[in-house]
Order: sequence, then structure tokens, then C-alpha cells
Amino acid sequence: MKRATTTAAGAIGFPYVIASSALGKAGSVAPSDRITIGHIGVGGQGGGVHVRTFVQFRDVQCVAVCDPFKSKRDKWAKYIDDTYAKNYNRASYKGCDTYNNFEDLLARDDIDGVVIATPDHWHVVIGLAAARAGKDMYIEKPLGLSIEEDKAMRVAINQYGNVFQYGTQQRSSQHCRFGCELVRNGRVGKINTIEVAAPSGRSGGSTEAVSAPDDFDYDRWLGPAPWTPYTHDRCSSWGSWYVYDNSLGFLAGWGAHPLDILDWAYGSDDVVPIEYAGTGTIPTEGLFDTVTNWDVRCKYANGVTMTFKDDPDSTKFISTEGWVKISRGGIDAHPKSLLKSVIGPDEIHLIDSKCQKRNFVDCIKTRAETISPIDSAVRSDTISQLSDIAIRTRRKIKWDPKKEVIIGDQDSVRMLSRPMRSPWHL
Repeated sequence: MKRATTTAAGAIGFPYVIASSALGKAGSVAPSDRITIGHIGVGGQGGGVHVRTFVQFRDVQCVAVCDPFKSKRDKWAKYIDDTYAKNYNRASYKGCDTYNNFEDLLARDDIDGVVIATPDHWHVVIGLAAARAGKDMYIEKPLGLSIEEDKAMRVAINQYGNVFQYGTQQRSSQHCRFGCELVRNGRVGKINTIEVAAPSGRSGGSTEAVSAPDDFDYDRWLGPAPWTPYTHDRCSSWGSWYVYDNSLGFLAGWGAHPLDILDWAYGSDDVVPIEYAGTGTIPTEGLFDTVTNWDVRCKYANGVTMTFKDDPDSTKFISTEGWVKISRGGIDAHPKSLLKSVIGPDEIHLIDSKCQKRNFVDCIKTRAETISPIDSAVRSDTISQLSDIAIRTRRKIKWDPKKEVIIGDQDSVRMLSRPMRSPWHL
């Protein structure tokens, strides 16, 4: 791992990489064994969850934050510095730099990995730049705004050999892993029906153009998205989630969670449904215009049917012998005896991870595949992408999972990619 050198600021106080003596506790981690992390996007999840977690890992040093909101990047850089000062019993510490532009952060040779928790429309663009810069990456879900973006991200990861972790999180829940092992090992029987649900989106949002905050680089926030006037809601969490220029809404943003569990339990190298047909509401008033209240019906090549609806998060696998239902909050099954099953030593055992972020750090060190790798991310994201296309075109979509193309519908084929605002491109 590459490490930072002492800067002028560090010469007065501390070097960027904390000396092992500064830890002051048994079991301290030598600087050469610590992973350096840069955080790109520190609003909401990026700061309140990711920064707070990574900064507590003894073998990690957070050295940079990037965000177009100056107040946010300053806030979380200070939080990082204050946390290290407290953890290492120092009066003060200054080692976390701030950036408006992610390119400047990626140009640093001393950063091993980045956490990308920007609005959705930035995920792949920044991920591609990180891959080319040789950085390992933890990318928040969903992956891309189009299947073209997803495939480009997969090509880059395979080409450059970066460690990739998809931030779906539920694979690191023990009950989710156990439920998927029940399916993988045939304990539920031969699956004939799958039911996937995710919370719906919302309508509304301000459309009145107003001035952007003084500490905010709005043009940088938009990036590859079409230029539109700033409104109070556009750059809020809701605007990031429910504006079609920036996302697919909760169809993908939350759907990534139960669809990822579907893939973990049932997926393989090329298994995604081959047919999609569905309905949904596309709001016509207000700022938010992603699909809500959806009901998509899918079919696999082996005849298994799947439904994807808006409802509380869950993934349910059904056979003639029973069922198992996995959600963020828990697991249920019929018969109940399935919940007392013990997976034998010669059966399929999935990766046992207690924390998605910890697994990422460990894989940076070992170069092993993460619990949520790129191939799986592309497969689950493909389902939400094709569901959105089916709803918007009101057509049955036929998908070739081997060639990864829509069959026989050129209008739908055009929706596999999205234009980007100059100068951004894949």
C-alpha cells in the first residue's frame, strides 16, 4: 500500500499517516499496514454512516473527503481529525484534506481506496475514474443510471483488477446469509415462484428556481446530468432519489437490497429473468418523476416466475414444499422447521461477513473478492433497469442474458444507455 509523506502542515503538527507510537495501545497497527481511504460524497449515508464507521477501524486512516458542499466536506474532515485526536489521546490532529473535485482526490498516490456515496448519477463516472487511478472502491447502490454504465463499470474492474464492494449491506446480516444458504442448498425445495418487494418512491418536490447556497458548487453536483435550474428539493436526499435525471428512484435505489438477496440466493453467472412486463406510476406534477407504485412480472428461462412490487422490503422464495422470506428486519419460513436447519460442512456456505465495510478493508489487504462483487451488482441492477424500461415503454421486454441485449425492440434498446452532459462520458 502506498502511503502519504509529511506535508508542511504535517511537519508542524502530525504527518498524514499517524505514527504507530501515536496509537498508544497494545495491538497498534504499523503505518505500513494501514489502509488509507478517501470519501467522495459525504452527505447523508456518506458522512453519517460511512465516515463514522471507517474512522473507527484501527487499520484504516481516512485522509480525504470530497463534496461540492463546502460545509459538508469541512464538517466531516473536522469530524475525522477530532476523532483521531480523541482516539489517540492527542490535543489536536490535522491530517484530513478536503476537495471540491474528485479528480484531485484520485490523483493522490497515497490513497488505497475510496468510498463513493454520491447521488446515483455520479456512481459509475467516478467509479471508472477511480478504477483507472488504481483505487479500490466501495460504491453505494444502485450502480448506474443505465445498463451501459453497469457494463462499463464491470469492464473497468476486470481490466484494472480493483477491489470492488457494492454497498447493499444486507449480505453482511447473518439471517440474510442463512436464508440464502437455505435456498442454495435446496432446503426450500425446487423454487417455482419468487416475490421481491421494495418501498415505493414519492411524488412532489419544489420546481421553483432559486439561488443555490453560497457554499455549493451546483454545476459540479449536476456533472453528467442535464442542466436544470436549482430548486430547494433538487439537491436534497429526496431530489437525489426521486428525480429521473439523477436516479431510477426506489425501484433501483431501494430495490437494490432485495434484488441483491435474490441474486445471492438464486443468481449465477448469467441468470436474470428473460421477460419483463409491468405497470407503475410516473408522477407528472412536481419535481420527482421516477416510477412509484410498480408491479412488474418477470420470467426466468427455466420457467420460474418472479414478481417485483412496491411493498416493504423482502425477497420470498416459494416451492411446492414451502417458502422462505428474507427481509432486512428478519427471516420467516414455512415450515418453521426450516429456521432450525443446520447447514452441513459439505453444503454450500456463503461468505460470513459481519460488516460490509470491514469486508471491503480486509479484501483490499488480501485482494480476495468481496462479499458483494461487481458481477453480482450488475446482475441485480439489470433487473431494476429492465423493470424501469418495461414500465416506461409499456411493453414486454425480452432479454438475452448471455449477450446482455434487449431482443426485437429498438425503442427499448435505446433506453439501455443515457446521454451525458459534456464533457462527461464513460
